[in-house]
Amino acid sequence: MIKINFGTDGWRAIIAQDYTVENVARVSKATADWINANAKNKSVVIGYDCRFGGQLFSETAAKVFCANGVKVFLSKNFSSTPMVSLGCVQLNAGMGVVITASHNPPSYNGFKLKGNHGGPSSPAIVKEVEDMIPDSVVEVKGSLEEYAANGLIEYVDLEANYIEHVKKNFDLKAINESEIHLAYDAMYGAGQNVIRQIISSPLLLHCDYNPSFKGTPPEPLDRNLQELAMTIKSANGKLTGLATDGDADRIGMYDEDGNFVDAHHIILLLIHYLSQYKKMTGKVVIAFSVSEKVRKLCAKYNFPVEVTKIGFKYISDKMVNEDVLVGGEESGGIAVKGHIPERDGIWDGLVLLEFMAKTGKTMKQIIQEVYDVVGAFYFDRLDLHLKESLKQQIIKNCSEKKYSAFGKYKPLRTEDIDGFKYHLSENEWFMIRPSGTEPLLRVYAEAPTKQGVAEILETVKNVLLN
Repeated sequence: MIKINFGTDGWRAIIAQDYTVENVARVSKATADWINANAKNKSVVIGYDCRFGGQLFSETAAKVFCANGVKVFLSKNFSSTPMVSLGCVQLNAGMGVVITASHNPPSYNGFKLKGNHGGPSSPAIVKEVEDMIPDSVVEVKGSLEEYAANGLIEYVDLEANYIEHVKKNFDLKAINESEIHLAYDAMYGAGQNVIRQIISSPLLLHCDYNPSFKGTPPEPLDRNLQELAMTIKSANGKLTGLATDGDADRIGMYDEDGNFVDAHHIILLLIHYLSQYKKMTGKVVIAFSVSEKVRKLCAKYNFPVEVTKIGFKYISDKMVNEDVLVGGEESGGIAVKGHIPERDGIWDGLVLLEFMAKTGKTMKQIIQEVYDVVGAFYFDRLDLHLKESLKQQIIKNCSEKKYSAFGKYKPLRTEDIDGFKYHLSENEWFMIRPSGTEPLLRVYAEAPTKQGVAEILETVKNVLLN
């Protein structure tokens, strides 16, 4: 039996290599044991995204839970992570499970744990479940029909419940009657059916079932969304773009000229709209890799800011226990006050579409409102596929402060909350950190110009690899 470890956001592994029915049963047994020992309600919501084997793995998990006396609310069809998290709240379940590897390449699948509060399970609970995973084979017993007849399985339409929740919380009439024309790229993910049911005549890309994602990792980054970008550019200013990842909890957007709007800008826009237009308050919680511009905006608006380790579970913990306006990560996972403490790409996109509809402004114009406060900036990220030995040596060098300079760049100060963030000036920084979900070393950079970002990334890469 392999040792199963939960990373930044659940357990992820390559299908048929380590991600097998046998190992899903082991993780499900540990989760069932945790629910029986700790949860007030001995029940679980189970959903799966559009990846290969999703239904098989979710049904495997369901049988293990039922065999251990845990009632299962089982999704009728594929569903997004926010749908499962919302389901936990609406059904008052003890826990939620999402069979998903989020933005990972199509060869992966995964197992996310969701709490009764409607967001990621806390790091402490995840560790408890991980420690309970048995070292032996878990027998998968019974049939779905038998368990359903005995009341241990109840089929639920998580997507329909989610859409009804959206309709109660957004002025969809204002959005649909505005000048906004939306192009939406689901990246073959679990959000593909939602937009067509709430937005009038959207232009849809990759909104069909394709477990291979046509070979492109379903992560909403500019490099993965070039068809969407080209579609918007060819529309001559008439389209705004929205994209979500494989389980629809991450977001990427495009302005009317086809320029990518990354998570840093989206976080700033959400803070700006919710505070200045909707007059909402609360602290802002961001992961370590998020733009320094967030601190500048919050200082202007007199909001406290807290920085966490990378992993939305740390942000969600804060949202459950404190008054948080916006919580967000560089990777596109963002949550806002008034919704569940969970990343939700579609929800975040609707907030900004509502911002545009209510003000009659374009995406470029609302971004300019933020730039008027914090100044323009650019951000990018390199994902370096390295041998594990080299990756570990680089991290060791960073921790031992072996790098006093990176070419012409000499850091003024360094932070090491989660990875290593090197500040070059008030408006320039870069960061080095190993991924917690993939075998990668990531290098992040921010600067006032696009060229400046590219030069920093190239210089740092050359130093690390030579």
